[in-house]
Amino acid sequence: MPTFYDPVADAEEASQALRGLAHASRDIAHPEDAYTVMGNLLSGVRSLQQSLAQIAQQHNRHEGRAFDDHGDQAAGIRDAHQAAGQLFDAATGLDAVEERLNLAMQAAGRIAWHPAPGPPAPSAAASLERGSEAVSRWVNIVFLQGEEADAVLSMIDRHGPDAAIEHLSGFDYGTETTDAAMENGYVYDTLPAGPLDQEAVGGEYTLTYNPDMGHVGLYRRHPIPPEDRLDPESRMAGPIGPNVGGAVSVAGAVGGPVAGAGGATGAGASRSTRALGASDAASGGRTAPAAAGKGRPAKTDGSWFTHPGVAAVKRDRGLGL
Repeated sequence: MPTFYDPVADAEEASQALRGLAHASRDIAHPEDAYTVMGNLLSGVRSLQQSLAQIAQQHNRHEGRAFDDHGDQAAGIRDAHQAAGQLFDAATGLDAVEERLNLAMQAAGRIAWHPAPGPPAPSAAASLERGSEAVSRWVNIVFLQGEEADAVLSMIDRHGPDAAIEHLSGFDYGTETTDAAMENGYVYDTLPAGPLDQEAVGGEYTLTYNPDMGHVGLYRRHPIPPEDRLDPESRMAGPIGPNVGGAVSVAGAVGGPVAGAGGATGAGASRSTRALGASDAASGGRTAPAAAGKGRPAKTDGSWFTHPGVAAVKRDRGLGL
């Protein structure tokens, strides 16, 4: 704070304030604030002009006390008059600074600053580049629990996860499995693996398994063509993960048209039988219980991910209207 009586302290504070302003004014986020800054600088220029004139007067007033280093008073008075003259010239020179600054303030006062513009709209090239980015989903092929999962877990212990991936990928029927998964809501943005699940990757497949919880799942990465992608705003609620808490048979876990899912006929039932036979083979001849009502619950409404051609597939395959 200024003392108003100690010129040394006040001059030091003014110097520090101007130094701080020189740093702070390197970037003014709100240009409308510049008008206030210029007003304070104009006031400062006038005070500086007054200070220079008063300091010049002090040199003339106390000239009788002026000596040089060798004690020559005449030389001291001469230097005092010279300093006073230069100070008066400096004060006079600030008249032009004050005038220019005053004109600048008048021009700045006529400016109506508008808010800063928002982020630029994405260009067509940027949109095209985003559209070309790889987008994929996870399609559930098989999800096993209980004794059926134990057979696959034993296979993993004996032969490793690659053998289990090769075995379970036999239940993937390509486009038909993908369409049925979309119809029943078994397509996921991210891999539906729990924090304690172990994962193994084999080509386009990812195996998730948990020996402690006794479940195994196989998922296939499904790329989405650019023309079939949905905007984020148009997506519905996310899919429901695997029903880890309930018993799910192999027939109900196959990602194709499955028995008990409300959409399996003929070939789907045949594939379910093949899945049961494969489970027997994996367990060394054991017959896994396969109750008809143990499959995943039917989902008759549209899933969160609606493929452009899924309606036609539903009609052609008898999966719904």
